[in-house]
Amino acid sequence: MKRNLIKLLTVLGATALLASGCDSRYIMLHPVGPVAKTELDLIYFSILLIAVIVIPVLALLIFIVYRYRNKPGNKAKYMPEWEDNKVLEYVWWGIPILIIGILGYQTAKTTFVLTEPPVKDVKPITIQVTSLNWKWLFQYPDQKVATVNYVEIPAGVPVQFVLTADAPINSFWVPQLGGQEYAMPGMAMRLWLQADKPGTYYGSGANFTGEGFQHMKFEVVAKPQAEFDEWAKGIKQKAPALTMQGYEDLQKPGVLDNVQEFSSYPEGLFHDIVMKDGGQYMDMSKMEHDLLK
Repeated sequence: MKRNLIKLLTVLGATALLASGCDSRYIMLHPVGPVAKTELDLIYFSILLIAVIVIPVLALLIFIVYRYRNKPGNKAKYMPEWEDNKVLEYVWWGIPILIIGILGYQTAKTTFVLTEPPVKDVKPITIQVTSLNWKWLFQYPDQKVATVNYVEIPAGVPVQFVLTADAPINSFWVPQLGGQEYAMPGMAMRLWLQADKPGTYYGSGANFTGEGFQHMKFEVVAKPQAEFDEWAKGIKQKAPALTMQGYEDLQKPGVLDNVQEFSSYPEGLFHDIVMKDGGQYMDMSKMEHDLLK
């Protein structure tokens, strides 16, 4: 009994240590944007609510095992005819139902809040993201440039990522900026993110997509607006254009060991990627129509 209790406390202690941020791999616990901070607050809120049930249940487990252990001289009352207790029934059904209701309400409320730009007084930018095998294509409709396997954004500016896939379903994830959103063939999904300060942030595909899925990593480089504008201007002047043939070559399964930049891309490329499935997803939602305009 004592040995098992020690093991349990050790596991709980190690979990608490990792959650405190001592391990650099847990970067989602170190948000740098309003979306990620909101989601982390929801995670902590959920943990607190769950602890309301878990901690008393663990305490009762220890108490029951000790109180009703098979040991000579144990004075625990023996009640073979006991059937139920209405008060206890209300407690162990009512409290979980109440907690689920609170958690569901808070989660739904946060989810709807995150469908809007995190900051309203700053003009956002849009970046179109296409998941390929096994690489990421980023298109900038306003700047008319494109990149592969890395994306640059202005710090302090809301970014609307519009996601699709020209490959198996994937999940776009930048842990320090916000949660995941699926990239699916024939659909345009929206994800709002924002970096509060300049820096380089880890991004990846969070869904298994075949043998090269571990290479679907990218960097999100946030920099001041002036530097971002200079970066886009530099690509327009120096990088080659992405042709339709170039995109078809890029779309073929394969791993890239380097990043790529393009000064332009075919007009309507993202729309064509979304709609290329022969009308399978033609009955699109209003949001998806708006995203493709």
